[in-house]
Amino acid sequence: MNTFTDSVTTALQLILDGDAALWAIVSRSLAVSATACLLACSMGLLLGAWLAVARFPGRSVVLTLLNTFLAIPSVVVGLVIYLLLSRSGPLGFLGWLFSFQAMVLAQAILVLPLVTALTRQVVEDADRDHGEQLGSLGAGLGLRSLLMAWDERYALLTVLITAFGRAVSEVGAVMIVGGNIDGFTRVMTTAIALETSKGDLPLALGLGLVLLAVVLLLNSGVALLRRWREHLDGGDLRMATT
Repeated sequence: MNTFTDSVTTALQLILDGDAALWAIVSRSLAVSATACLLACSMGLLLGAWLAVARFPGRSVVLTLLNTFLAIPSVVVGLVIYLLLSRSGPLGFLGWLFSFQAMVLAQAILVLPLVTALTRQVVEDADRDHGEQLGSLGAGLGLRSLLMAWDERYALLTVLITAFGRAVSEVGAVMIVGGNIDGFTRVMTTAIALETSKGDLPLALGLGLVLLAVVLLLNSGVALLRRWREHLDGGDLRMATT
């Protein structure tokens, strides 16, 4: 019990004192996850919105594959990317293995199915209510998907926050493709695993507390966005009935 208490106290001290090693890992982790989410969301939002309104042969198969990718283990993604980026792999010429870029690529591929699937569901629900009206006005599939996505922009913000939370808490893939190199590719999740195995519990706990704080802020942001949207919808409904 004393060891646990001492470790927590030391971890809090590291955070409050602005420990350089701890905050360097935190900033690198946030940078990797933010970059990965930017790439994944820019593709996933468009693809998900298009899938929501498009009707084509084999659509159900595509959606089944998309939902399957939601459950793919992160270590499998890491292994595939490792093979692609290795010297003998097709992308070996990039020299990205054990680098910032490799970790971004791994997280982006992990997050992309999540963003696409959630966006498709949100936009498809909106299209079910308003899509027929837009279609009667001559809006094509592309324009219709963009209009539906814009109409549900507040709901899609929660998708972006959820995607970032998924990325920043990932450990398996970035461990494989990043190598957990001190000062270069060490992020919060991989550092927690390493420091725990080394017995450096204060640093591991400090990083864990920061990671929990980030996840808490993300969940709080999702809750606030939902309440704000419900408030806006309630205001619009009252205006429509007066």
